[in-house]
Amino acid sequence: MIKRCFLLVLVLAGAAAEGEPGPPSGQGSYQDLVQLAQEFNAYRETDPGGRLSENEKGQAIEPVVDYSDEALARRGKAMAAFQSRIDQMNVAGWPRHQQVDWLALRSRLDQQQFILDRFQPWSRDPGFYVDPMQRITFTDLPVSGEDKERLLNRLRAVPVMIRQARSRLDNVAADYADLAIHNLSNADGVGHGHPYRARPPAGVLGWYEDLQRRAEDAQPELLPDIVAASNAIAGFDQWLKQNRESWTVRGGVGRDAFAWYLRQVKLMPWTPEELVTLGQRELDRLWAVYALERHRNRDLPELEPAGSAEDYQARIDATDQHVRTFLEEQDIITVPGDVGKLDTNAPWIVRPGGRNFWEEVQFRNPHPDHVHAVIPGHRFDILMARKSDHPVRSHIYSGARVEGWATYLEEAMLQAGMFEEMPRVRELIYIFGIFRAARVPADVWLQTGEMSVREVVDYWLPRVPYLDENVARVDAEIYLRRPPGYGIGYTIGTLQMQRLLADVRRLRGDRFNLRQFHDDIMNAGLLPLSLLRWEMTGLDDEIKQFWVRHPMPE
Repeated sequence: MIKRCFLLVLVLAGAAAEGEPGPPSGQGSYQDLVQLAQEFNAYRETDPGGRLSENEKGQAIEPVVDYSDEALARRGKAMAAFQSRIDQMNVAGWPRHQQVDWLALRSRLDQQQFILDRFQPWSRDPGFYVDPMQRITFTDLPVSGEDKERLLNRLRAVPVMIRQARSRLDNVAADYADLAIHNLSNADGVGHGHPYRARPPAGVLGWYEDLQRRAEDAQPELLPDIVAASNAIAGFDQWLKQNRESWTVRGGVGRDAFAWYLRQVKLMPWTPEELVTLGQRELDRLWAVYALERHRNRDLPELEPAGSAEDYQARIDATDQHVRTFLEEQDIITVPGDVGKLDTNAPWIVRPGGRNFWEEVQFRNPHPDHVHAVIPGHRFDILMARKSDHPVRSHIYSGARVEGWATYLEEAMLQAGMFEEMPRVRELIYIFGIFRAARVPADVWLQTGEMSVREVVDYWLPRVPYLDENVARVDAEIYLRRPPGYGIGYTIGTLQMQRLLADVRRLRGDRFNLRQFHDDIMNAGLLPLSLLRWEMTGLDDEIKQFWVRHPMPE
């Protein structure tokens, strides 16, 4: 029913787009688009499919999203209505910046439609249910008042989630099952956001054992609910293992669906095969410049990692001051005076097995990740985006724009002279770039089914300096299990940023100002970069193909 409704919308859209590709010429106004954006955002926040709010005992639980057939049908009906409305607008009569908003919002609708009709993690990926269960155990004990009630509600939701998982997981991919089984009983070796433990607990089940031991000492009244949740997870683990042999299909979405997603959702003008070529070319280029940089620095001492938390913090503080001073003195970007300390991306940790990839780089010198993830990268970028009250763009998020901007900054700041007196840091910048580029073909192959997570790990390890097994496996899992194409966003987004910089520089000539260019990007919102390029330059060679909506492959 859901797919039939969407296909009807596609037929109507296709009929309106016969002849020369271009924006629709319906009746709806830009204010209608703003209204649609508001309703779509409310749809995502409130979920018309419904939520389960109590367990079989009638106890309140943290609301669990309902994935019953009836709930999915309600979502499908709401999405079909949104799709119909957006195609009935008079976009052809709007100025360019409003047409940009229309394409951006339609891409978000298409993303939701893809998740509903094709990606369907609730039926394909056991980890979709496992992931939310682990963070419950990170709660510090004892808790009281509302915090205690919240913890109990979350614990009591676990058996409800697992019952739903068993009933809905009817199209499980083998890769997803293997990852869920592994994560239930094994530490990931990376610990993104996990509380520190000298010996990391063994996966989700290990974290529930950790919570149970702490409750025995600090808050025994919590034990019945902790044990009930832990037993439900253990039973789910056994159920997955018992059914594993019957699950044989690969993860990912397939080549044709991935190509559709690139065009309709990510608004990228390349095929999967072209992305592989671009990624491999960047991988070769970055290895070449890394080799040349190593040769240039051959007589210099290697960078030594920080020896203590105090040493590391001093390096972070010095890095932050250096970056901010450089950005201002070299006229790179405007940093408002109220932008204070923005934390860091890799906390100090001493691992029994040694440093992981991120720590090998960051503990030697924090500059590469500080530029990428702190300022003027992710934390600064998101902070600036949150200042926007734009009725459409403030709710648009393009992963390739966010990661492309942050990755672009790494080599851009190198070229701008930030590391002129830091030759060994330039090597670290290239190592980061190598890992970003290696993700591109791997991400494509994961989604097209040409490689498994294990095969991607084996592809990456000999190609990326400092890379360790755990970071490689966790990264491959992230890019397989997210809506497709996130892993390509770092390097391909960088190529889009570089194209945008080149176009704007050529068009503005001597009037070009780098600070203004970067400030314009900060002010435009987190749009897909093809739309940002069209808005800033008027060049429509990329976006012409996006006006026609193609049917989603079966």
